[in-house]
Amino acid sequence: MGRLLADHLRKRADFLRAQKGVRRSAAGLTLEICATPQPAAQDGHIRVGFTASRKVGGAVERNRAKRRLRAAAQAILTEQGIERTDYVLVARTATLTRPYDELLKDLAQILAAAHVKLASQTAKLAALAQEGAGDGDDAKRSDVRG
Repeated sequence: MGRLLADHLRKRADFLRAQKGVRRSAAGLTLEICATPQPAAQDGHIRVGFTASRKVGGAVERNRAKRRLRAAAQAILTEQGIERTDYVLVARTATLTRPYDELLKDLAQILAAAHVKLASQTAKLAALAQEGAGDGDDAKRSDVRG
């Protein structure tokens, strides 16, 4: 897979949608992912957002944590991300002190786990949709015959 282009998440609704999706945590960060909604989805693109609460520290520390997450996302997500997916990286207090190479390992590890979970959720939804479509057709046929 080639390098993906990363767009930024800017609207609160996009962050809340990702929050309801798949979440995986490591020592240095938390990752939240979900499928990009249809109007915003583009081939070869992912959308990425970054957040740091006041628990991380003051404004200077929060900005430093988000800069570190941006660098990690540029290194990992553009290579290993799945197109048409939204990613939110949430800073933790350890984001500031964790060595950068370990931060990259954390992101790669939880990214793989989140992709597995997202794929299983997508497969379940597709199966339910298929099952629901099949049941409706059978019910219509039985009504017409009987």
